Amino acid sequence: MPASAGVRRRGAVRSEEARIAVLGATGRLFATQGYDHLTIEGIAAEAGVSKQTIYRWWSSKSAVVADALIEDKLLPDHPVVPDTGDIRADLIAWMQSLIDLVAQPGNDGLVRSLVAAACESPDIGTRLNDALGITATVSTRIEAAVAAGQLPADLPVMEFVRALVGGFVLHSLERSEPAPDIAERLVRALLH
Repeated sequence: MPASAGVRRRGAVRSEEARIAVLGATGRLFATQGYDHLTIEGIAAEAGVSKQTIYRWWSSKSAVVADALIEDKLLPDHPVVPDTGDIRADLIAWMQSLIDLVAQPGNDGLVRSLVAAACESPDIGTRLNDALGITATVSTRIEAAVAAGQLPADLPVMEFVRALVGGFVLHSLERSEPAPDIAERLVRALLH
């Protein structure tokens, strides 16, 4: 007989319904208040659960936000790289859409929260990458551009993608007003 058989765990049992309510509440509150004004207390009240229920599932506000994003409760229509046949223009448009997204009032803390959540847990970083599909979709688009002769055949695709995403993340962490041509400058710097 397993050691846990017949022994009841202390505290409330984790409820999938409560977890879903918390993620939904996080998405709704993020949309109206932004990351910086989002609180565990506010999420708990909106979800109709206790703060302790939230802390049974997540270690921090950043971790809740990351899971809400992973499960499409936060940004269900996150930007994707277009495919117009012009890789340079497509990457600039995608990068600009990311910059515009985090420049919206209340969204400036989003990237910081995701970085913090990924630092807290490597699993969250992997799940964020998988859920958003950034590495997979951008690398697929870059590989297609290489195959079409739009980019050099010896381009190190994964390193290029990481540098592109890293440039966006670093820019977001600076908390500075984006220059009007920052997306073009980031892409141009990597393609030269």
